Amino acid sequence: MAGFFPDVPARIPFGGLDASEPLAYRVYEPDRLVRGVRMEDHLRIAVCLWHSFNWPGSDVFGTGTFDRPWLAADADPMAAAHDKLDAAFEFVSALGVPFFTFHDRDVAPEGRSFAETRANLDAVAAAMEGHMERTGLRLLWGTANLFSHPRYAAGAATNPDPEVFAYAAAQVKVMLETTHRLGGANYVLWGGREGYETLLNTDLGREEQQFARFLSLVAEHKHRIGFEGKLLLEPKPQEPTKHQYDYDSATVDGFLLRHDLAGEYGVNLEANHATLAGHSFHHEVAVAISRGIFGSIDANRGDYQNGWDTDQFPNSVDELSLALYEIVRAGGFTTGGFNFDAKLRRQSMDRNDLFHAHIGGIDTLARALLVAADLVEAGELEQHRAERYAGWDEGLGADLLGGSLSLPEIEARVVDGGIEPRPVSGAQERLENVVNQRIWAVDRKR
Repeated sequence: MAGFFPDVPARIPFGGLDASEPLAYRVYEPDRLVRGVRMEDHLRIAVCLWHSFNWPGSDVFGTGTFDRPWLAADADPMAAAHDKLDAAFEFVSALGVPFFTFHDRDVAPEGRSFAETRANLDAVAAAMEGHMERTGLRLLWGTANLFSHPRYAAGAATNPDPEVFAYAAAQVKVMLETTHRLGGANYVLWGGREGYETLLNTDLGREEQQFARFLSLVAEHKHRIGFEGKLLLEPKPQEPTKHQYDYDSATVDGFLLRHDLAGEYGVNLEANHATLAGHSFHHEVAVAISRGIFGSIDANRGDYQNGWDTDQFPNSVDELSLALYEIVRAGGFTTGGFNFDAKLRRQSMDRNDLFHAHIGGIDTLARALLVAADLVEAGELEQHRAERYAGWDEGLGADLLGGSLSLPEIEARVVDGGIEPRPVSGAQERLENVVNQRIWAVDRKR
């Protein structure tokens, strides 16, 4: 392949489990049918443009280590933006996945005024349209960067300065329209700084009202322009702030209900954000599905020894299998998918490390999908769950949920009926064995 990745084939091939070529998929086969649906359509994989192409490999103790010529300080901003797009579409096309994602500032530089910034994004969007037409790649979702610029140090929608709120609203308007123009399936709002660093200077009630008003404005504009994709919020408990208002799926659901926004927003869940909130990724997916707000996924992981957002590529089939089990048994994605919001380690400086990271993550997802599908088809977990709650479907259980009994009437049933409940095993270890056995069975089948 010519361009930024000259040593990589035009399309990463499928080589199977015994493949010796590092740049080949072992498990991921886009056209393989899993429960009657193509693997590609189950997973709907996307590559993010920020970590892979707009991050220099820096950390809080050191400058960038990556070979990203378009990030050079002396580069012409718009020429660099087009070079970045060329490399990004070359990469995603060779990887052979269907989608990409981006923030406005990932692809278009800030101008000297809002009008110039908007014009930069408009010009880059036109170039993206050409790349999309040429490659067939689609936009899973777009979003606005409301966290990097110093103006957003105290938040965007929740900022104490109404001018910052207005600027952020204008920025989201433009990016929502750009996402619509590019045929995006979703639009994500990540409130990276919608929270507080100290309560000493924070009015919690006021900031919640501001955040709700901001989200209402975005939902109104979505309908105004005829955008048919989903609006998604991305929960995160903290970092960079001490506390963020979209802490987890349950918090987001309560917020939406409280502010009459139910039905307007779903959630874009990130695995590393779930663990930062003290939850498993499985938990967050299950909660979102049970509340009817499940939308899309940012696929990554944290480091078990670090309590912060390391955004590493996923490599645990065990963890992803349970999350995918919930997704598959609920009917799968509609507009969402698995976006690789993951970044290379700072010492992974070779250009081809981007391919190794994504190939490994994609194969991990593919294996987890096969396990999840096997679990659904076997039906053992679902059967146990149904049997465990069967008492609520009739008799006493149905009467209790139906609202026909008062507390005195319930007491009478207990006394007159001689109710003396006995504990029943939840069989946790047996069910954990079922999951492991399915993982082993899928590996044997391959």
